[in-house]
Amino acid sequence: MGTATLITFIIYLLGMLGIGFAAYKMTSNLSDYVLGGRRLGPGVAALSAGASDMSGWLLLGLPGAIYAAGLGEAWIGVGLAIGAYLNWQFVARRLRVYTEVANDSITVPDYLENRFHDNSHILRVISALVILLFFTFYTSSGMVAGAKLFEASFGLSYTQALWIGAIVTISYTFLGGFLAVSWTDFVQGILMFAALIAVPLVAITEIGGWDATINAVGNIEASNLNMVSGVGLLAIISSMAWGLGYFGQPHILVRFMALRSPKDVPKARFIGVTWMVLGLYGAIFTGLAGLAYINSQDVGMLSEFGITLINENGVQMLDDPEKVFIAFSQVLFHPVIAGILLAAILSAIMSTIDSQLLVSSSALAEDFYKAIFRKQATERELVWVGRIAVAGIALIAVMLAQNPDSTVLELVSYAWAGFGAAFGPIIILSLFWKGITRNGALAGMIVGAVTVVVWADFLNGGIFDLYEIVPGFILNLIVAIVVSLAGPKPSKEIIASFEEASRR
Repeated sequence: MGTATLITFIIYLLGMLGIGFAAYKMTSNLSDYVLGGRRLGPGVAALSAGASDMSGWLLLGLPGAIYAAGLGEAWIGVGLAIGAYLNWQFVARRLRVYTEVANDSITVPDYLENRFHDNSHILRVISALVILLFFTFYTSSGMVAGAKLFEASFGLSYTQALWIGAIVTISYTFLGGFLAVSWTDFVQGILMFAALIAVPLVAITEIGGWDATINAVGNIEASNLNMVSGVGLLAIISSMAWGLGYFGQPHILVRFMALRSPKDVPKARFIGVTWMVLGLYGAIFTGLAGLAYINSQDVGMLSEFGITLINENGVQMLDDPEKVFIAFSQVLFHPVIAGILLAAILSAIMSTIDSQLLVSSSALAEDFYKAIFRKQATERELVWVGRIAVAGIALIAVMLAQNPDSTVLELVSYAWAGFGAAFGPIIILSLFWKGITRNGALAGMIVGAVTVVVWADFLNGGIFDLYEIVPGFILNLIVAIVVSLAGPKPSKEIIASFEEASRR
């Protein structure tokens, strides 16, 4: 990495830490730390939701999948775009209103306990456990992505790169909490968007235009340009089913809860969905352009950055497809711009890790420490419990990410399915069906989470190649409805709260 690139990169990192210190000054209680005091504007909420959602997957995982296997992998993007729109359209406003009605809930477990008037705390504890389990895997995916970035950019070993990326992200999340996370995500969302537009445009221009790019890709393998060629029905369903995950992602739902007003939802929805659709197009075109560029241009300089090329059946390929965006940043741009683009990749990674760490730490502070062990804990005490939890969870995630052969997409898909199947149906039912009960929600959540683990880890082949979120989501929905209908009806107080939220 050149000096100019390195300086640009360092300036970006210092800027993110500066935001963390500024937010530290404004964080005095747990509501500030985990929800920013419900004062996010629509632009910040939309871009921080998008940035925390997409993570390194958008700049590393998806371009890498398209680069390696062609447009057949683009079905994931289609499913995600539909899911994100439906989430903003139907869940965002309703959740913002209901969390305020439900005793001003500040976390997802807090909302579920207050929504169902669960004095036993079991719903809060089980949902917090689900958050801690799957966010540890999700966070480790970000650690892997960060390690790949630092490894390719600085010539570090994988382990050294892993620790450096982790330390940077932990620092500002530890300090500033939700405000630091949201403000940095806003900046990072803009940076990611600019990078995903600029990189494929410059690459396609260098190749000779769109037609030349498509011809080059088709000459390598014609099926790379066909979304259905060699892609079975189960694979399409599995890819589209990623959209189901949106309804249960705590780090996205918490952005809805933090909006300053329900009236901000339409503007936030427009900004967020537009950002996402254009970003997905950019990622897909980056993967296609990478395949064409690396086989039609001189890319020998990549070896200087620790990026290895291999020969597969006469086709020159990157040894790690998930480094295609990194490769473009090095060969196409001035060192200063390259530094900004590498910062965009780190933005994508950091913006998701910080959100995940924050939700996990709030689960420990609010949903375990305060609810079970220290009901009289002071606000300052809870903030520091949250900060310590950030560091602890991050260290566990680093341990899980130690394998350099881990792929970002695999780790993300497991955690995404876990949240979507465990929380998605329960969030939807709790917002729109007054007949759901505490026992129905609890049974559905457990069945959804267990199904994902069993399906992913123990069932393989045939119909079991279906993405685990599909059976998990469906079984959760069925169990929650059946158990709710079979047991006692919700109390008058629960019905009254539901109707109040409906009127607002």
